[in-house]
Amino acid sequence: MSESNAVTASAAGTIDVGGDLTVNRLGFGAMRITGQGIWGDPPDREAAKAVLRRAVELGVNFIDTADSYGPNVSEELIAEALYPYPDDLVIATKGGLTRTGPGVWPRNGRPEHLVKALEGSLKRLKLEQIPLYQFHAPDPAVPIEESLGALIEAKQAGKVRHIGVSNFDETQIAIAQGLTPIVSVQNRYNADDRTSESVVDLCEQEQLAFLPWAPISAESAAVKEAAVNHGISPRQVVLAWLLARSPQMLPIPGTGSIGHLEENIAAASVRLSPAEVAAITG
Repeated sequence: MSESNAVTASAAGTIDVGGDLTVNRLGFGAMRITGQGIWGDPPDREAAKAVLRRAVELGVNFIDTADSYGPNVSEELIAEALYPYPDDLVIATKGGLTRTGPGVWPRNGRPEHLVKALEGSLKRLKLEQIPLYQFHAPDPAVPIEESLGALIEAKQAGKVRHIGVSNFDETQIAIAQGLTPIVSVQNRYNADDRTSESVVDLCEQEQLAFLPWAPISAESAAVKEAAVNHGISPRQVVLAWLLARSPQMLPIPGTGSIGHLEENIAAASVRLSPAEVAAITG
């Protein structure tokens, strides 16, 4: 895709996160700029940084990461590639998982762990305040009240602007909302896995941003038919479907490839018909 005719993320429109952070409604997930199994360095650090820079060139002003991606590697690469950051760039990160090896993600919601994780993210990202800090997943061994209590204190200290949650169900979201304002929910959601359908509806009702992780799933016949009709790839169809699903949807497709990045961003300009949306929705 050439520089002159590239579609930018602004074609997806905008969303307000927390009421004061306006971002284009197609972001970038920085999990896959790390090594295999989301462990260690990528094969080529400079290539990974080039992807981040190209994302910003293409209008992406919302980047989602976590201390557990690498661990630490994703946050380090973001700072190396983009610091000092553009004024409109919102970096969201997460804490609450630990890493013991490739593909292994133990949960740790202890307040002392979250405090340490947050401090590490601030240092690696070279930020004094994280715009959106998300609790990565509830820990069955730790009450949500205790885990979020650490983030509430961090917010009161000015180290966090807004708090979000990830991998939460409706009951857990209600508990969190009873403790502090929650501005976003990040759950697995795509055309084939709609376990969080009711959570998307809740986010639309309460004006919370919904960040679908693992957004690319393009196996259905309806997706493939729409791809043929529009002359685009199935992955572009499913991103366009997500954008059409709800105005509170903020997809964050990730990749380590500039080619895939440009293909993903081009989906911001795709407009599916109501019949196509309905067929994919099923």
